[in-house]
Amino acid sequence: MKQANVIIIGSGIASLQLANSLRHDLNVIVLTKSKISKSNSNLAQGGIAAAIGEKDNPKKHYIDTLEAGRHHNDPNIVRELTRQAPSLIQELNEKGCSFDKDVNGDLLLGMEGAHSEHRIVHGGGDATGRTIIQFMTSNMNQNIKIIENIFVYELLMDECSNRCIGAKGKYSNGKVDHFFAEHIVIATGGCGQLYSYTSNAETAVGDGIALAYRVGAEITDMEFIQFHPTLLYTEGKAVGLVSEAVRGEGARLITKEGLPIMDGIHPLRDLAPRHIVSQTIFSYIKKGKPIFLDISEVDHFVNRFPTITNLCEQYGIDLKKGIIPVVPGSHFLMGGIKTDLYGRSSVKGLYAIGEAACSGVHGANRLASNSLLEGLFFGKRLAEKINTQSINQSFDPAISESNGCHINDPLPSIKEIQASMMEHAGIIRTKEGLMKQKSWLESFEVENWIERKLDHLTNEELIQVFMMITSWLITDSALVRTESRGGHFRQDYPSENDHKWVRKQIIHCKKTIKEDKYERIKAALAT
Repeated sequence: MKQANVIIIGSGIASLQLANSLRHDLNVIVLTKSKISKSNSNLAQGGIAAAIGEKDNPKKHYIDTLEAGRHHNDPNIVRELTRQAPSLIQELNEKGCSFDKDVNGDLLLGMEGAHSEHRIVHGGGDATGRTIIQFMTSNMNQNIKIIENIFVYELLMDECSNRCIGAKGKYSNGKVDHFFAEHIVIATGGCGQLYSYTSNAETAVGDGIALAYRVGAEITDMEFIQFHPTLLYTEGKAVGLVSEAVRGEGARLITKEGLPIMDGIHPLRDLAPRHIVSQTIFSYIKKGKPIFLDISEVDHFVNRFPTITNLCEQYGIDLKKGIIPVVPGSHFLMGGIKTDLYGRSSVKGLYAIGEAACSGVHGANRLASNSLLEGLFFGKRLAEKINTQSINQSFDPAISESNGCHINDPLPSIKEIQASMMEHAGIIRTKEGLMKQKSWLESFEVENWIERKLDHLTNEELIQVFMMITSWLITDSALVRTESRGGHFRQDYPSENDHKWVRKQIIHCKKTIKEDKYERIKAALAT
């Protein structure tokens, strides 16, 4: 058993920003199920959005964020995020983070889809995430302990106060350890690995959301999945991300015959919001027509995009031909654990930050390069909140662990879950497909797995259970929302319905779903 003041589950930018921003007299433990470098944050290419250009201002950034999110966002939180963005960048820059600069020493600002100004700060060309994560890990405070290769599979609750007070984790050798703290923070990232095609790290399986759901936390907006338009596609597989910044530099999406596919689809053409671009590409691919990214007009591509260049060379793509084969795939989850401006969930003592959280920033569709910004913003906000509180030296928890017997029911394989989610709850959805997917998941007793003890499962089986729970949350939410908005596209309801759905959230809560049969969802829709 180990004890600290703050336990952070996950090791992306939100986690590290929080850890480094906490008071030095607080003991902090960071738990990560792989290596600290294996996160979506580390893979992030594009950059961080901040209104620091001469013609730019936070209000423009605010408006762009709301428009991309189809006004499902929380305006107050978006306003605060965009207002703080320049100072967050300035703080990192002054501390020595290696952002890309021009010959005069000014930050280079890129353009990405749905932005009205050049405001994307980047590092290492297209290696912004890696640049920041390496900077943060090399400047860790002495009060922070990082434990790698431990899979947190259960949150521990105090039965007297109904407060989250710890976490239980399993090492690769099967050894189990308990961790206790006054503040338990989920920063596990998203759930891209629920789909066959994804840009996400292999660790992004939605486990943090399932953990929170199992102890009664409210989960919301799970139907909103952003599918990135351009993943490198070769031999039937998506093998890595081709940043939107490439299109920002002039690349265009074309057919094999050279036909530009975004002309006439949206005024911004290839820089239209991601859900529109993804749906357009997917419609061609469903007809058996492959799509390519024409990079022939991008100046100095190899120097500007070294990460993408290396990726293409690794998979034998000849960049001299000027085209890159692409496919859309899951990229970012706008929904997650419902939180407030400080990352607090509906369960006492339990917080969520980063992609695992749903703070209201992104709405129905994330604006490009707002994700790293979100991690920086909420990591610092939560640290400021915790830093004002006194240290509790006496800590004697009364543990309440999950109930249920050990039942060895069959589980769907990871590939089965990915294929079925891509087919029925992916880029284009219908009532028929979603009903089929929900029925399939429930055939594996998904709701029973929410209550059962998981100690006897292997790490792979734990992943299967968490993927199944999170897939069910996505599928059920997508079935309830009978409109198309942002990252949620229903072919049978192809238009936005502001009268019924604008800023209406579908909230799942374990107790409510089991006992009240969707009364909370109905109440949310009537609000």
